[in-house]
Amino acid sequence: MFEGSSLWIGFNLFVLAMLALDLGVFHRKAHEVTIKEALVWSAVWIALALGFNAIIWQWRGPEVAMQFLTGYLIEKALSVDNIFVFIMIFAYFKVPALLQHKVLFWGIIGALLMRAACIAAGITLLKQFHWLIYVFGVFLIITGIKMALSKGKEIDPGKNPVLNGIRRLMPVTEEYHGDKFFIRRDARLWATPLFVALVFIEVTDLIFAVDSIPAILSITQDPFIVYTSNVFAILGLRSLYFALSGIMGLFHYLHLGLSAVLVFVGAKMMLADIYKVPIGVSLGVIAGILLLSVVASLVRPQTTVGEAPASH
Repeated sequence: MFEGSSLWIGFNLFVLAMLALDLGVFHRKAHEVTIKEALVWSAVWIALALGFNAIIWQWRGPEVAMQFLTGYLIEKALSVDNIFVFIMIFAYFKVPALLQHKVLFWGIIGALLMRAACIAAGITLLKQFHWLIYVFGVFLIITGIKMALSKGKEIDPGKNPVLNGIRRLMPVTEEYHGDKFFIRRDARLWATPLFVALVFIEVTDLIFAVDSIPAILSITQDPFIVYTSNVFAILGLRSLYFALSGIMGLFHYLHLGLSAVLVFVGAKMMLADIYKVPIGVSLGVIAGILLLSVVASLVRPQTTVGEAPASH
């Protein structure tokens, strides 16, 4: 059905067309994204991903299709952690709701480029140095344990060296200037807080890619499947943010589910040369863990300090 480079070119042209449609038609004018609009776009991106999965099924069979679906589910789940950080970044820099979509749009463009580079590097390293699979496995297990223990520790962007680095490179204005990332003042180029927020979004994605890329490489090392599952998860990240940002507090056990997923895929990598876990089992375990963490969060709501748990 597809061959070689034409497949990669075709897929990337599709992504560029969707991004152009998104920014040039549906979001040409800056506006505050409503929950209804975000849910519609979330449904669109999920439907596109599932439609592409159906093409993979017909083209390369159910095994590869399940690899794509499992990888997509892992990336989609781990991207939820990005949303927590996005909320803190936008709150810290007081980014107006009207401008948040633009920051996330350009943030995702950068994320796509960085993920492609990370995927290429990860696959190349594993092919040349197979023993790195054990390093990745240990890293994921440690990351999963740290994620389970670090819930509630907030990130303070003001103490981040990235902010100091930007200020050393160029002056930063105190106020916003519409949707501009840079302005000219006194014959000098100044960055606006909107640009600083964008840099933090990019750095955040790069940090999360360090976790997510090894996780999906535990499922498959097929470059096209790894890349496309990542891209579909990232493309839906903006709409997912606007749909869930107001209710993220409800899913207080989700971080435990995500940490369990990382530990599971890390252990799967460690055992790869001894026992290959069937892809169907991996998909079922990961989906089950995430579903259980969401259901547990809804069944047992989080109580605030000083508030007695609800009686049953």
